Amino acid sequence: MRRRKPPAAPPPVPFSPAAARAHRAGLGLTPDQVAEGMAAHGVRLLPAHVLAWENGELRPSEPEFIALARALWCPTAQLMDGRPVRLRDHRVARELGQAAVADRTGTTLAAYRQAELTDRWDGDEEQTLALADTLDLTLSELVEATGRLPDLDRLLRQCVAGRWQPHLRALARIVPAPADTLAAALTVLHQEHHVPTHWGATTRATPPPATDTLVPRFWHLLTTESP
Repeated sequence: MRRRKPPAAPPPVPFSPAAARAHRAGLGLTPDQVAEGMAAHGVRLLPAHVLAWENGELRPSEPEFIALARALWCPTAQLMDGRPVRLRDHRVARELGQAAVADRTGTTLAAYRQAELTDRWDGDEEQTLALADTLDLTLSELVEATGRLPDLDRLLRQCVAGRWQPHLRALARIVPAPADTLAAALTVLHQEHHVPTHWGATTRATPPPATDTLVPRFWHLLTTESP
């Protein structure tokens, strides 16, 4: 009989010990008082845990992380080690549970859990829009958090290499923006990398752009070239 693989561990909470220490010091609280504040939010632990977090010896679980932010009177994002990037980061920053996000996006809890574990979102366009609304994501944050950045880069390279029109529908599934807005941005992006010939065709004006310039340029055009 085959042994079942143990379930994959969830990604760790992106916790910053220095931020937690600074917030506590700024409020003039002792570890005992922080522990008491967390208990008021349903999480009971010893003051030694608070010190262990601040020293980087331990990492808080998700419920502990949220209760700590509430005890320190700060948004959870301010206790993160860097900006939210992954789906898990953005959800915790909004202090939402997985079940709440699954319900609001019309996905199953199992599917949403899998998305967080794999950093890959497979929802349709309507579910993706609901995800962006639920987690208050910008389009660039949405694409990054759903693991679709490589797909976006690939499609943009195809758009500047030839005709962009055949790729518009596929791009809209990755970036849920109005079609005319996407078309306006792609038109400029294509023109910037091709020049017309005297026969009316176009030829590449520059070498294939690098990922670190093509995608940011697309986001810029998406906001400045809207019809």
